Amino acid sequence: MQVKRPAIAGTLESSDAQVTLEPGEGLSIDIRSSVLAQYGRQIRACVEETLKRLDIADARVSVVDKGALECTLKARLECAAFRAAGTEPDATFPWGGAIR
Repeated sequence: MQVKRPAIAGTLESSDAQVTLEPGEGLSIDIRSSVLAQYGRQIRACVEETLKRLDIADARVSVVDKGALECTLKARLECAAFRAAGTEPDATFPWGGAIR
């Protein structure tokens, strides 16, 4: 999937995450979280795995985590990715990890 334009998904509310994707060369991931010391490795691994699954290799990714669960983070990444690519999944889209 190619990131064609900037896109954002999520909020800055408690238990959510705001994800921003922008076109870029290579993969740049910036994570800000109040629990970065405790869960930073897991958050980064979740972001990298989701981007790999979506076949995104060139993008600037910014994640502002407010205590989101992993499933919420994945959903925000998927939503931002489709917005950034300028595509809309249809009703049969396999949300949540079935993309290959």
